[in-house]
Amino acid sequence: MTAKTETKEKVTPRLKAHYEGAVVPELMKQFGVTNVMAVPKLAKIVVGVGLSEARENIKAVDSASEEIAAITGQKPVVRRAKKSISNFKLRAGMPIGIKVTLRGDRMYEFLDRLISTAIPRIRDFRGLEPRGFDGNGNYNLGLTEQHIFVEINLEKSDKVRGMNITVCTTSKKDEEAKALLEALGFPFKKRKTN
Repeated sequence: MTAKTETKEKVTPRLKAHYEGAVVPELMKQFGVTNVMAVPKLAKIVVGVGLSEARENIKAVDSASEEIAAITGQKPVVRRAKKSISNFKLRAGMPIGIKVTLRGDRMYEFLDRLISTAIPRIRDFRGLEPRGFDGNGNYNLGLTEQHIFVEINLEKSDKVRGMNITVCTTSKKDEEAKALLEALGFPFKKRKTN
């Protein structure tokens, strides 16, 4: 008898293939870079959700974790308070948020879904704010509701929650990072020129 071995083919995410095939040569020409390793690339994406209602309702952490796991494809980490603050009725060790750090293929898959399906579903969308860069080549994007993602079941969702998405790049300059994100498909607002 011979054992049948199955080999799984590794499929490259669509956005990663686009980055390697089209974006890298375009950025090399734009910035005058001769080495491929000097071209800015995505390092990681961090998705964070603040859960202030978890002080009274501990089940909010579980429902938010399920939703973020469905959106990102990865189980989130529960973030806890480091010290007690009496004005906020907060004790050290209480859960106050969740976060997910995406790298590699999951990062590209999430970014592809964000750009192609979630952002176009934002109500009254006029473009992403280009002032969201932090001066070190990282871009912060705040979303007011998680229902723009198609992975969320609206009947099971108990509350509208916002989230912060941080896209970290290897670039140290905001101009290079913005050029990278625009080449990947981020719809930034265009500045009006008079």
